Amino acid sequence: MNATARQTQRAQAIDRTVARIRAIEAEQGVTPATLEQIKQALLELAGHSELFPLSDFPMPPPGAERNNALYRLSEDPDHRYALYAQVSRGGTDTPAHNHTTWAVIVGLQGEELNRLYDHDGQGGVKERETFMVTTGTGIAFMPEDLHSIHMVPEKAVLNFHMYGLGLEQLHERRYYKPKTHDWAHFPASDGIRDLPLPA
Repeated sequence: MNATARQTQRAQAIDRTVARIRAIEAEQGVTPATLEQIKQALLELAGHSELFPLSDFPMPPPGAERNNALYRLSEDPDHRYALYAQVSRGGTDTPAHNHTTWAVIVGLQGEELNRLYDHDGQGGVKERETFMVTTGTGIAFMPEDLHSIHMVPEKAVLNFHMYGLGLEQLHERRYYKPKTHDWAHFPASDGIRDLPLPA
């Protein structure tokens, strides 16, 4: 498959998947059961791995400030239903944080360790469990669920990250600072890249 055909088929597959996800949320609202259905829709999209080769999502160059990048695959005009491809050369770590909107992560290539947390009742967090997102698996989060992300250095990762509201619009997220035992503002994401449209 040449690059133009792949871009066209990828765009069509993404459009179908996002339309399905819009319908799921419109009919059922946002619940854990709803997010499981959304996760399943994204897993089916990820099953078309030929449409999402790592070569189509360039990594930041060695020595760049960030060792990961987000590519916007779809986002409604009102910034809802934002789907991204996240690539990382490995070594990415985040603190425990919330999203303030629903989120689903699905694996295409590599491994992304998610640590899941509860509030500990004393202003901090306690780890509840871990989940490895890898090819053919995924995890879903309600708006106030807490998690952190960890990737092994020097191992390429490509995942879907989907949010009920685009990352650039999430201005109220918070993350936990264990050294000072307090919470801080997690700035909205910037530097998100757009893939070229099919010719």
